[in-house]
Amino acid sequence: MDYLFYLTSALEWALLIYFGFAAAYVFLFALASLLPYRPKLAAESTTRKIAVLIPGYKEDAVIVDVAKDALQQDYPAEQYDVVVIADSFQPQTLSALRELPIRLVEVSFEKSTKSKALNRAMATIGDGYDIALVLDADNLMERSFLTKVNDAFDRGYWIVQGHRAAKNLNTPFAILDAVSEEVNNQIFRKGHRVLGLSSALIGSGMAFDYAFFKETMANVKAVGGFDKELELKLLRDRQTIEYLPDAIVLDEKVQKSEVFANQRRRWLSAQLIYFKRYAWSGLAGLLRGNIDFADKVYQMISPPRVLLLGMVTILGGGYLFLSWLFPETSWLALSFQEWRWPLLLTYLGMGMAVPRKFYNLDTLKALFTLPRAFALMSLSLFKLKGANKKFIHTQHGTIEDKTPKA
Repeated sequence: MDYLFYLTSALEWALLIYFGFAAAYVFLFALASLLPYRPKLAAESTTRKIAVLIPGYKEDAVIVDVAKDALQQDYPAEQYDVVVIADSFQPQTLSALRELPIRLVEVSFEKSTKSKALNRAMATIGDGYDIALVLDADNLMERSFLTKVNDAFDRGYWIVQGHRAAKNLNTPFAILDAVSEEVNNQIFRKGHRVLGLSSALIGSGMAFDYAFFKETMANVKAVGGFDKELELKLLRDRQTIEYLPDAIVLDEKVQKSEVFANQRRRWLSAQLIYFKRYAWSGLAGLLRGNIDFADKVYQMISPPRVLLLGMVTILGGGYLFLSWLFPETSWLALSFQEWRWPLLLTYLGMGMAVPRKFYNLDTLKALFTLPRAFALMSLSLFKLKGANKKFIHTQHGTIEDKTPKA
């Protein structure tokens, strides 16, 4: 009987430490994100040549409009090229793209990946660029996006992440996805930069020194989550990733539960793989003072915000209910007194990280889908095997004219 008590006590403490640390982490960076982050202006300005790389796999519904939109930047036209990397497009789509003043790179792979497409494109277009900007096939940039990226390079940064925001809020899941995106922007990007750490990359709306990116990407072999592998390599080498909160790029949010589940399954699988791969080097980095790298490795094993919110609510509520039902209980090592702090820090952190524009009736209605989102993500934990060994395509819908204005 004592053995069972010690076993359950160890499990209780393990859960409290894991979710308690995650709650404190979210609270700290959410609090920091409330402070202003205004990078200093550069003393001199140089207009760099930019390759806007747009890889797409079967994105016939959106790619032509996205390419047209990308040509509308206020940046000098002769100083940037829109490069569409076309994988498995329809002949009529390719014909429409050829009529645009862009560079079209057609690719075909036995197993398609974003990293393969980017590497093939850079090998094709050559080295006559200063900056590589990566977009998704559904992304719409604000008109001054390239100018703001170039300004960040004037300030000496080699790696820059823009502010990716929701293009659509047309379903409850799209609203939840949009809120999740903004929470992550506040915690893992702005909050980190305020405290002197690197921003997290997000897979699109990100820019790199071209030669540096081409050399680094040649060693990235990820099937999914290539941005995770990329940022781990960058932070291990003590590179700094800048964040531009005012440089907006719109991204389509998932609208259906099955798409949400597949997407999160792929992300969770990628995170677990990279944690296993980098756990020991992350600990070594911490001992050597590479806080950025150690922090990124921790992010690979930290619970996603939806899971954190759901688990602290269930566990905290469970302990509260048991303390009410069995006030004299002694067979549990912990009580609600310990769990109230993770519960409080999580709710406060999430509340601070959600932008004020989402405090409305539509978001309130969308919150009723949170239990379903939590259930889908929880089930995904049992279906991670093989999720990162094949390319899982997220199909995008048609583009509406929602380009953010400068």
